[in-house]
Amino acid sequence: MLNRKRKRESADIDGSSLADIAFLLLIFFLVVTTIDVDTGIGLVLPPIPDDIEPPPVRERNLMNILVNERGMVLINEQPAAIATVRERVKEFIDNNGVDPDLSESPDDAIVSIKTDRRTPYNIYIDMLDEVMGAYEELRHAASMERFGVPFSSLSQGSERRAEIQEMYPKKISIAEPDEG
Repeated sequence: MLNRKRKRESADIDGSSLADIAFLLLIFFLVVTTIDVDTGIGLVLPPIPDDIEPPPVRERNLMNILVNERGMVLINEQPAAIATVRERVKEFIDNNGVDPDLSESPDDAIVSIKTDRRTPYNIYIDMLDEVMGAYEELRHAASMERFGVPFSSLSQGSERRAEIQEMYPKKISIAEPDEG
């Protein structure tokens, strides 16, 4: 009887607590994981004024750009293609009083962008890029003329960069869309 082999039981892993462990791991990873959220356009908005009336702006110093719900661009109520916006903005800003229909100086020039609530977002972004690009090109040209270096290579906070930014200050007004 001693020589007789006993039948071994198969080894089983107790699976009753595996569901609990998986659930706890799931909760742990949900709590610890950060989810990247699109932040939109990074613009620094000025603080809301305390019932102070805005200073008067001469009509010739204001370029109104309207992008309607169909994505059509109107510059001072005249239809325009997005491809022509950059050049028209540059011409408006850098007029220096030559053309009586355009701004008196770059310091007085204000570009106002207004959209409709149903304006396609990509058209709005393209429009904003064109206006920003116009300022960058004007600043680049002024930097090359004055200092012989591109504006982008001037270090942040330097006197030269501040001088060019003062020559062509970005005065962009993003107007609230009309209710519609």
